[in-house]
Amino acid sequence: MRWDRFFEDLEDQLDSEEEAERAALDTEAERLRFARLTLTERMTAVSRDPAVEAVVDLVDGSVVTGPAVAVGPDWVAIDGGSRSRGAVLVPFAAIEAVGMPHADLLRSARGAAPGPLQERMTLGFVLRDLVRRRVPVTVRSTGGRDFSGTIDRAASDHLDIALHDCGVPRRSDLVTGHRLLPLLAVVSVRLESPVPLV
Repeated sequence: MRWDRFFEDLEDQLDSEEEAERAALDTEAERLRFARLTLTERMTAVSRDPAVEAVVDLVDGSVVTGPAVAVGPDWVAIDGGSRSRGAVLVPFAAIEAVGMPHADLLRSARGAAPGPLQERMTLGFVLRDLVRRRVPVTVRSTGGRDFSGTIDRAASDHLDIALHDCGVPRRSDLVTGHRLLPLLAVVSVRLESPVPLV
């Protein structure tokens, strides 16, 4: 009888050790998975639930709030909630922090793989599309200045913007000036009219 209890205790001890080892392996696998997770994958997961309100703190001290409506490899578009305006494009380099309810933050930690088109849609790609469409924008710089007008050209590391009131078309007689802005100085690009990004 004592031997039966002795063997049962040994068996329980082995089961406990195996379970602890399995839990340790699962924990380590989760740490490795999380270590490989990118901001693009987390923001892609957030963008798939339009009910999630993201609070995006920018490096210039401004804040953009709303659901993430599109994500690229180096940018996120936040719906500012205005019917007359479009989304706000924010380069990842201009993000200081992203806030959201804790449950949504935890869900975003699962990540979501971006699609093949999404992986190629860099900020420069999207800006060149805005050039083609002649969309009026307001570009905010790291210095806190707003430049309103139409982007004339978007190069690999900078853009040219013709300055004019957003409520008027880009015509030479209405342009008040031109600026060349390095993309590193761009904090956000607010689309002054609704335009589908993807």
